[in-house]
This record gives sequence, C-alpha cells and structure tokens, in this order.
Amino acid sequence: MADTKIYQASTTAPVNIAVVKYWGKRDPKLNLPTNSSVSVTLSQSDLRTHTTAACSSSFPQSDTLLLNSENQDTSGARTQACFRELRFLRSSIEAADPFLPKLSALPLKIVSENNFPTAAGLASSAAGFAALVRAIANLYELPASPTELSRIARQGSGSACRSLFGGYVAWQMGTKTDGSDSLAVEVAPASHWPTMRALILVVSAEKKGVSSTSGMQITVATSELFQRRAEVVVPKHMAEMEEAIRNKDFEKFGQVTMKESNSFHAVCLDTFPPIFYLNDVSKAAIRVVEDINKKAGKTIAAYTFDAGPNAVIYYEEENIAVVAGVVKGALGHLDGWESRDISAQEAGDLDSRAVSVLKDGVSRVILTQVGEGPVKTEESLIGADGEPIK
Repeated sequence: MADTKIYQASTTAPVNIAVVKYWGKRDPKLNLPTNSSVSVTLSQSDLRTHTTAACSSSFPQSDTLLLNSENQDTSGARTQACFRELRFLRSSIEAADPFLPKLSALPLKIVSENNFPTAAGLASSAAGFAALVRAIANLYELPASPTELSRIARQGSGSACRSLFGGYVAWQMGTKTDGSDSLAVEVAPASHWPTMRALILVVSAEKKGVSSTSGMQITVATSELFQRRAEVVVPKHMAEMEEAIRNKDFEKFGQVTMKESNSFHAVCLDTFPPIFYLNDVSKAAIRVVEDINKKAGKTIAAYTFDAGPNAVIYYEEENIAVVAGVVKGALGHLDGWESRDISAQEAGDLDSRAVSVLKDGVSRVILTQVGEGPVKTEESLIGADGEPIK
C-alpha cells in the first residue's frame, strides 16, 4: 500500500540588514558575489517569514509555493536550485538507510507568510529563502550546519545565506568557481552585542521599480566606480566592520555603516542609466541622523539603505531617548511606536524641512533589535489534510 502520509516541518526566519553591502555578481547563475558583506540579523518578533514545508505522495506531482496566500512560480532556476540541492542531501541519507521514507522523491508543498511588506526593500527575499531552505532541511532531517545550508540558500537569494544566522553575520564571497566557498559565517552572536537597536522608517510599502537582480547586472556592466568599490572600498570596510563588532565600538560601526550605504548608492547613481533607490524622503532621513549626531557630538545613530528608500537607523539601547525618542518627537503620529515604550523628546534640533518631508513621506515605523537565527516551530501553515490553513 502506497505511503500517503503528509510529512511536514515549520520554521521562522529573520530579516537581515547589511551594514557592508552586497552588490554585484561574479556568477549570476550561482549567485556568487563580487564582494563580501556583513549584516545584522533583526528580531523575528518584528520582522520574519514563517514557512511550512510538506511532502506527500498525495500531493499534485509538481512542487507548489504559496506566499502570503498567492501562488508563486516554482519553475525558476533559483527555487529549483534550492529544491535540487536539498533533495540531493536527503537522497544521500536515504541511500545509506533503506528504512527511511523516500521523502526526496515526493512533491513539495511550501506555504509561507511574511509579517512585513514583500519586495519593498526590507530584505523579504533573504528571509523567504532562508525560511524555505531551513524548513525543507528540517523536513528532510538534514544534519547540515547553518553554514552548509547557507551555500544552498545563497543560490535562491544571495543575502538569504546571512539570514540562517542570528546576530552579526559575514557572507564570505569566496574564490572558487563552483561557489563551494561562498558561505555565511557568524561574526558574533546576538548575545555578544545585545544592545543594538534599529528604527526603520518605512517610506514605501510598494514593490520597488528596479529589482536588486536587474540593478546589479546593470551596475556591473556600466558603472566605472564599481570595480574600485569591490576591490578596494569593501575589503577595507569589511575589516573595519568586523573589528567594530568584536569591540562593540558603535562609533566605528556607525561611521562604516553610513559610508558603506553612501558608497553603494553612489555606485547605483554611477550606473547608466542611473538607478535611484533613494528618494527625497530617504535624503531627509539622512539629514535627521546627521542632526542627531551633531547634537551628540559623536556618532550615536547610523543610517543605512538597501535597494529601496526605507531608512534603517541603528543605535544603542542607551541612546534610545536621543535617537528614537527624538524621531518620535517629530513623527509621533505614525503607527509602530506602540510596540515599544519610548517617550517622545523635543525635536527642535532637527532640520525643519527634513522633518516636514518625513511627515509627508513615511508611512509607519518599525522598532526592532538584533535577534536570533531561524527557529523551528510547531505552528504549521498546512493542515492535517494537506491544505493551507486559512
């Protein structure tokens, strides 16, 4: 009698926001980067993807993926690469133990949900592919470490490899043509520097105009600044950032974070035709951070922008009043502040024009902090009947 049992496993995975940016591919097919990068993993209480992976002979024969209740195409090379690699690892285990169920031969059903806007510059693909890979790895009971799985997640979305870890994470670009040494490693766990906080100004929840993949291809092909960034600027910033994290030196961390963001967006501007991920609201956020630091007489807040207009402002818990509190004094009308007990502070030292632009252009705030990597959960998105839970 055929085995019609529904096997399943669920996980949640975090967003990570890079402080040394990944931009450019030396091999688009394998998602091999032209430079290394470093990120901070953010708390899943505020930003996470929840994914259930299931397999059964009773499922339709093709693999399916449901994201935020919408069917997704699973035939793409990136998704198929992840499925293929994970199935290969499972089949190797099955070959060594004939009593194990042959899960690698069964169709997959993946159901995934984000608790934040998708494709709006908030690293949704990173959390999404990290959750997909980790959930299937749990389903297949693979003994692979996060670093080993990062090689697979990288093929789905480059920055996803960093979301397989909590805390502070480096993606080592590697040099091998097969990508076997392009992996994520832990720089420091969240517990090493637990006081790191992040305030996200959500400028637009709309899907961005130029995707990261497309933007990278155009940059590599046309930017004259790109090569210097990859070969000189980023290696210098990588060394400085990893040292700052080890020493919990926020001033150095903040300065490198802002220089990195500026360098990345300068390269985008140098692309032909130019790519504009930042807008006037983004620039106003930069001005506000500069005003906060000027008032403090040192770097206590640091802005960074990924491939989108949303501002991520890092700061330490001890400066919550003079960073988040001051921003709340200017933008206290927005949703999101209720998630934390933060008292609004006088915002008179902030540029009035910048504050006006932020009031008109920011839709909400997200308050979060450094957090842990993927977490296995018993909360399933697929019912016992194999159908998505509504």
